Formats: sequence, C-alpha cells, structure tokens
Amino acid sequence: MRVTKRTNIAMRVLMYCAANTDRLVTKSEIAKRCNASENHLAQVINQLAQMGYLHTQRGRNGGLELGRPATEIIIGDIFRALEAPVPIAECFADVDNTCPLTESCRLRGALHEASNAFYATLDPITLDALVCDNSSLLEIIAPQIKCNVTHSDDSVARASAIL
Repeated sequence: MRVTKRTNIAMRVLMYCAANTDRLVTKSEIAKRCNASENHLAQVINQLAQMGYLHTQRGRNGGLELGRPATEIIIGDIFRALEAPVPIAECFADVDNTCPLTESCRLRGALHEASNAFYATLDPITLDALVCDNSSLLEIIAPQIKCNVTHSDDSVARASAIL
C-alpha cells in the first residue's frame, strides 16, 4: 500500500505541532523544517482543521496548533480519513472502473482485508507515541524544545513494538 502525499504531509504537520505545543507554529516554518511546499501545506492544514485535528488562527500573530491533545489523535483514524477516498485499486473506484473482472474477482476481497489490516495496525498508535521520547525526530523538527506532551506508556510501547 502506498501512502498519498497528502497523508504524508498531514503526518509531518501533526508531528510538528505535537513537538511545539507551547506556541502557535506557522505554515512557513513547517514548510522549511519538513521539506514541504506551502501550497500543499495550505490544503492539508485546511483539511486537518475541518476535521478538528488542528486549530488555526488568522492574522499577524496567527498560526496553528493541535486541535486536541496528541494523546487523543489516533494515527489509524487520520490515515482512514485521508486515504479512504483514494481507491486501493481500480475495482474499488465507483467511477473509472473499467475492469471486467470486478464482479467475480477474489482479489478485491483480499485487498479489502489487507487494507483493513493496514489501518488496524495504525489504530493503537497515537500522535504522542510518534513524537514524545523520540529524540532524533525532535532534533529535526523542534531542536530547542523538549516534548511536553503527556502520553501513556502503553501507547509508546505499542508504537515502539510496531515501528
């Protein structure tokens, strides 16, 4: 399974915000630190804000921050929300499906199960488990800050076991 660019950028934005919970961060600093275009970031930030994962503030002192605690942001939920609209194969598309085998193909069922297993693997992982106590990540996205998110040891253990 290949993750879309939108989901990849969304995860960078969320991790950056989780590492910088003491302040509003700007789109331009995320772009610079996370090697992403500001145009792509603007679209992703808007979508994450609409879903309640980010809070944005306009104006001179504006920026963005997490819309809920990192301990409550489930990675599987984010991937489902952003990846679900993209069909895993042509036969999953409502439109543009030209495959004549769709009705009798058993591969479709297997792909559906594989997709569900992918999301289920991400379900026990929270945003805080990806960011907190991850010193090499923090050196890249927030070298001046120590993560101040309270996380459950269970979440970190699950993420470490999977990753």
